[in-house]
Amino acid sequence: MAWLSSILALLLVVFALLAPNQLTLLTPGAFLRLPVEALLVVALVLLLPAWGRRVVAVPVGVALGLLAIVKVVDMGFFAVLARPFNPVFDWVSFGAGADYLAESYGRTGAVVAMVAAGLLAVGLLVLMTLSVLRLTRLVVGHRRAATHTVSALGAACVVCALFGVQILPDVPVSTLSYDRVLQVQAALRDQEVFAAEARVDAFRDVPGDRLLTSLRGRDVVLAFVESYGRSAIEDPAIAPGVGATLDNGYARLRTAGYAARSGWLTSPTTGGGSWLAHATMLSGLWINNQQRYTHLVASDRMTLNRAFQRADWRTVGVMPGITQTWPEGRFFGYDEVHASKELGYRGPQFSWAQMPDQYTLSVFEQREHAAPGHPPVMATIPLVSSHAPWNPIPELIGWDQLGDGSVFGPMAETGDSSDEGWRDSARVRVQYGRAVEYSLNTIVSYLERYGDDDLVFVFLGDHQPAPLVTGENAGHDVPVTIVAKDPAVLDRISGWNWQDGLKPGPDTPVWRMSDFRDRFLTAFGP
Repeated sequence: MAWLSSILALLLVVFALLAPNQLTLLTPGAFLRLPVEALLVVALVLLLPAWGRRVVAVPVGVALGLLAIVKVVDMGFFAVLARPFNPVFDWVSFGAGADYLAESYGRTGAVVAMVAAGLLAVGLLVLMTLSVLRLTRLVVGHRRAATHTVSALGAACVVCALFGVQILPDVPVSTLSYDRVLQVQAALRDQEVFAAEARVDAFRDVPGDRLLTSLRGRDVVLAFVESYGRSAIEDPAIAPGVGATLDNGYARLRTAGYAARSGWLTSPTTGGGSWLAHATMLSGLWINNQQRYTHLVASDRMTLNRAFQRADWRTVGVMPGITQTWPEGRFFGYDEVHASKELGYRGPQFSWAQMPDQYTLSVFEQREHAAPGHPPVMATIPLVSSHAPWNPIPELIGWDQLGDGSVFGPMAETGDSSDEGWRDSARVRVQYGRAVEYSLNTIVSYLERYGDDDLVFVFLGDHQPAPLVTGENAGHDVPVTIVAKDPAVLDRISGWNWQDGLKPGPDTPVWRMSDFRDRFLTAFGP
């Protein structure tokens, strides 16, 4: 039992030191490395007296426990957001994750998951500390063998580092776990970098009568389609259905008198963090972490909404995903925010989505676009039916049948449950494609029914879906489309070289999402 305990302690410590932080990299070859940090600690233990060993072993155990926890969290972040956890920026993500669990699986399920995660984290810290203490005693009990081993392995590390020796390709023999320190340093410096970027604003002092002059008298809608990424158009497993939806949708819009141009934007996030993409699009700044977002909404940066507001548009947000207080709305420059609880929806919730996109657009139509004698309106509308977990998915119905949304009741009872849908990755991809198709069909149907000569409709994806859908290294690009009936509107962006229709081509230009604000204001200015 003593030797078994020692072996298990060693395996736990080795996992903390050598395990990669991505599930896809968790292979036997990943452990064919020499943990330099462990050799240094063993050497120190051999030199210290008994009391000093305990002083070293406990904090080392806690540190290794924290490192193991961070790696496990990284695995989750890579699986959902395609990036590692950032210990400076990402604490807010745990709150967002808890909200997602509660909305998708119920409050009880969320509480159980969070309690279990907390107990596992505490247990890992305790076990890791006990493991280090046990291995420390083992090293001291076999001082001679430990000294020879550390000396030999230390020499091997030096040789391998000098000559770049690798047992497997791209897996160096020696390694140091200081990447988190470097990451924290870069994160702390990012505040200064962002402040310098935010000081540059070509449109800060432009008077309202010089802004958006080519759109005077028109209503403008900016709709974010949740998780609508480049993979929806180009991934062979998803593209046929979404592509057919876009092609058919454009044919219908052409019949209704519309034209459209489409391009690509690179989102600052993927898999989640929609608010970062929204802030990037509206502010013209690259908002790729929570620290930047917090500083942005505390500033006086002129957003795209504020530009329309300054030019005498009525600015509104129709926000089906806003279920709590949202003080940021004041920063973005909305004259009015129609939040979820104010939209009058009495139908069922579709997993995370509070209501179907069709209902959201119908509220905008009734309260803003169809209001008699309304001033020109600029609306920001997140469409959330394509939000994970993509079960169940609503269906389009007649616009006159919507009422208070109760009609959607039977639809919410069909299909897989949220947890069942995630058990099969192929099924998840199918459901994701269907959800995106629903959102796109809803936009087309809305334009057919309620569009007029003075409506300009811009819709884009906020980010790519999770790597479970896209696969590894899928990129951050999302489609963006401008639809209008008046040819003069699209003539203003002819220099952008965007693709005709609702579907950008593979060679269509790609911009950072933060570039859109300035390009849009320039194109539709004097």
